[in-house]
Amino acid sequence: MKKTVLVSGGAGFIGSHVTVELLQAGYEVIVADNFSNCDTTCFEGVKKITGRVDLPLVKMDFCDAAAAERLFAENRIDAVIHFAAFKAVGESVAKPLMYYKNNLQSFLNVLEAAEKAGGCNVLFSSSATVYGEPDTVPVTEKTPRKPATSPYGNTKQMCEDILRDAVKASEGRLKGILLRYFNPIGAHPSALIGELPRGVPNNLVPFITQTAIGKRECLSIFGNDYPTPDGTCLRDYIDIVDLAKAHVCAVSRMIDGKMKEDCEVFNIGTGRPVSVLELVNAFEKVNGLKLNYKFAPRRAGDVTAIWADPTLANEEMGWKAERSVEQTLAAAWAWERHLHELGL
Repeated sequence: MKKTVLVSGGAGFIGSHVTVELLQAGYEVIVADNFSNCDTTCFEGVKKITGRVDLPLVKMDFCDAAAAERLFAENRIDAVIHFAAFKAVGESVAKPLMYYKNNLQSFLNVLEAAEKAGGCNVLFSSSATVYGEPDTVPVTEKTPRKPATSPYGNTKQMCEDILRDAVKASEGRLKGILLRYFNPIGAHPSALIGELPRGVPNNLVPFITQTAIGKRECLSIFGNDYPTPDGTCLRDYIDIVDLAKAHVCAVSRMIDGKMKEDCEVFNIGTGRPVSVLELVNAFEKVNGLKLNYKFAPRRAGDVTAIWADPTLANEEMGWKAERSVEQTLAAAWAWERHLHELGL
């Protein structure tokens, strides 16, 4: 009998790519989303890629405890991957209460519903923001967490702690894995799903592609006076498909009973630092384009340099980032052109 995975926030950027990889790995998937930060474009793209025209979609808000409880009661759910959260750092600083209410309440409701249904494997979508400005790089899973620089980052830390405590108290009913992502970029090679920000993008690559296609006049690179080789921030950019495959490895690890602890943590990154300017130059080169960009003052909350040591995920989960930066940036540009054809 096929195992069923619930993907909360499954119609968004990361959720849609994870859904594709889960389906292709032989899992049944239930996508649940309230569409507060996306539309149905990627969900329809998932159906085209996988040929699953009957893919279950539940339109709901995980802040609604009764709806979450009903979902778990009416379906046999072997694992849940929780993406449903607000994720813009700047917005979280301006609207902290909105972020705490949404991000914490939705996750608490998932855990409570899972427990009432008899237990579940829980994969939480965490972030490298929990490390703050690290003392040394690359960061391992043992690198100390630093105080968060934003309410968004704080909700990630708090949800990590909530899951650990819930697993510990559950007497085996709950198992958890925390995946700390670095910087997911790119799009599916089919160009049918990718990142579709509402309004002004918060992430670098959509800003690059929107500038290249003419939606944005100019790309601003925040700070060129950092203590790095070219003065711009260093990051670990991971292809979205590689990231999605890490979720399949983590789900399989939980369902197949291969976990060494009831709650585990893995860094999901490439281990290769790339500067913001290097990424812009690589995009220009691989796609044969010239970008209009300028340097702007540093942005509050930006970390100078952070990249992952992914050894633990490589060895324990058998997962490794495989796609090159060039492949990723070519896919991102193909997705932007696809959106242009759709009039988006």
